[in-house]
Amino acid sequence: MDKTPNRYWAPRICVVLTLTTLVVFWQVHKHEFVNYDDPKYITENEHVQAGLARDSIAWAFTTGHASNWHPLTWLSHMLDCQLFETDPVWHHLTSLLLHITNTLLLFGLLKRMTGALWRSAFVAAAFALHPLHVESVAWVAERKDVLSTVFWMLTMWAYVHYAKHPNPARYLLTVAFFALGLMAKPMLVTLPFVLLLLDYWPLGRFQLEKAVKNVNRRKQKPINTHSQWQLSYSPVWEKVPFFVLSAISSIVTFLVQQHGGAVERIESVSIIARFANASISYLRYIGKTIWPSRLAVFYPHPGDRLQMWQAVAAALLLLGISIWIIWLARSHKYLPVGWLWFLGTLVPVIGLVQVGAQALADRYTYVPLTGLFIIIAWGLSDLLAEWRYRKIVLGASAIIVLLALSICTRLQLRHWRNSITLFEHTIEMTNNNYLAHSNFGVALVEQGKLDEAVAHFTKALQIKPGYTTGRRNLGYTLVQQGKLDEAIAHFTEVLRIEPDFIDARLNLGCALAQQGKLDEAIANFTSLLQIKPNLADAHENLGKALLQQGKLKEAIGHYREALRIEPLNPTTHNELGSALGRQNKLDEAITHFTEALRIKSNFADAYCNLGCAMVRQGRLDEAIANFNEALRIKSDFADAHYNLGYALFLQGKFEEAIEEYQQTLQILPDDPGTHNGMGVILTQQGKLDEAIAHFKEALRIKPDFADAQENLNVALARRNELDEAGQPYIEP
Repeated sequence: MDKTPNRYWAPRICVVLTLTTLVVFWQVHKHEFVNYDDPKYITENEHVQAGLARDSIAWAFTTGHASNWHPLTWLSHMLDCQLFETDPVWHHLTSLLLHITNTLLLFGLLKRMTGALWRSAFVAAAFALHPLHVESVAWVAERKDVLSTVFWMLTMWAYVHYAKHPNPARYLLTVAFFALGLMAKPMLVTLPFVLLLLDYWPLGRFQLEKAVKNVNRRKQKPINTHSQWQLSYSPVWEKVPFFVLSAISSIVTFLVQQHGGAVERIESVSIIARFANASISYLRYIGKTIWPSRLAVFYPHPGDRLQMWQAVAAALLLLGISIWIIWLARSHKYLPVGWLWFLGTLVPVIGLVQVGAQALADRYTYVPLTGLFIIIAWGLSDLLAEWRYRKIVLGASAIIVLLALSICTRLQLRHWRNSITLFEHTIEMTNNNYLAHSNFGVALVEQGKLDEAVAHFTKALQIKPGYTTGRRNLGYTLVQQGKLDEAIAHFTEVLRIEPDFIDARLNLGCALAQQGKLDEAIANFTSLLQIKPNLADAHENLGKALLQQGKLKEAIGHYREALRIEPLNPTTHNELGSALGRQNKLDEAITHFTEALRIKSNFADAYCNLGCAMVRQGRLDEAIANFNEALRIKSDFADAHYNLGYALFLQGKFEEAIEEYQQTLQILPDDPGTHNGMGVILTQQGKLDEAIAHFKEALRIKPDFADAQENLNVALARRNELDEAGQPYIEP
């Protein structure tokens, strides 16, 4: 046990841990969301963006979205959106705050169990500053890591308190924390195993003689042999409810991930390949712990390409280390605890049940590395126990190691600034990384660099021709380039490989609709709804296609169905409002536009449509306010400029109306409606030559524009009348 001359060392260490972690990780507050899982969790998740609404909370507890059941994680993201909307600054800082909380809980827990102040401090500092933990903190979608670990630590705190002073209330509190942790991330299924390790060391609850003496001292009379047997095995029986909860969580997780398509089939990754990758990954994790280099967000699974001699050698080495540690366990009990902590907590994610396409992941080490840190902290202390300069060497070594980790972490954090930096770095650090090329391409699309994006999608498909997500992304980008035939060919190929690929079929339908092939598009959307009847996007796009065919009633039916499935979708509310407006159901349309704006306050289209409905109701001042709000959000919004001009025209504010029409024509110089509107106002002002020029331009663009032709005839007749009367065209 460490000797501490000052009882205030512990709080001082907590302050240092907090400040150091803040300084090292502070740059995350400048980071953006990334396009890898963050859209599923926040940026494209309307349930999360709605905050802690009743419907969203119900969704959190019933959904298997993102191939996980973790309602507390969803609630955490919802709370962030409730407080900070989708500003990434605060989402990142929340994750950092949780990481600091975990660090302090770990320090306090180890100190309380072992009494070893400085060794506990080193383990906590290594946990806080190791570069392998950057992914869990800097990636907002991995909130489940840091949040679930809070409950992991609280469970251990409550358990230690119970172990020292057993009573039902403390036991139930421990179970409650564990259950909450499972609801944040199912990785906690191994925690009961870790509690048994703590019973062995440092709690010493398997030491029968010591336990019997403690009970005898409390009872003041010896206990019989049967009672001694019960006492010896009580730590195991205590864990039965924990293991039951772990089993339930494991089953639920497997079913949800299997339903979500995250679990790889045996045909995709063979049993031999899984065991080979698991053995090698254990050693790779140890290597990255000691020398954290070439870190990446995604390491492609090698499949059956691993050399079997490497896998066998890795397995034998792990077995040898385990035997050696067991041999040393009698005199160094922390060794098996730390080693089995590391091995055991990685079991759910080591790839025996292959979830996802990665060989390993930095984020999976968030809790397991603690076991290795315990071995290092206590092992070095024991190794140098008889050395005269032990304290100086240990202190200096700890400072050097932690400083090196801090520098590496700061460097690694820079790669998480945005999707471009993240996947550019991942491509450099890994080989044949099809996912990194694809996600880098998605980031380039967002920047408008479509040609570069296509090159990266093509590279991803060269690496893995059957990578359907990359091919879907390529098709989507080709749509944006106007290459609809090529895009449709790629979507069709995706569906040949994976007939139930929802997004590909949806994108194919949208591309066909864009080509004007509405019957084929409608057939695709209908087919999609047969696969997934409650797909809101399919109902919404089917509604659009039907609307283009003039089937207003059917379109409205599908919009309503989309809203039944996703009542918090502002786009669907907006489109349904527009369709209802075409039925002259203006009050109901306004209700949907208003709801769209309640959900998404910066929705320029909804402001514009709301303004149009109000114009038709004669509420011109309110309409103008809405058009101005749309333009505040989106200054180059041509429709808003045009409709604002029309509203001002109705108010007789001709000069202001002309100014808005001119703004519209700067954005859309070939818009016939705006030319016609300009002509009408100029005719009212008596500027007949200018008016006639605009009517003719409208007819040049759209020869069958009846209103423009009629207005042109009126203007020409008016000019002829003035010519015959010898009067100027512009009336005084």
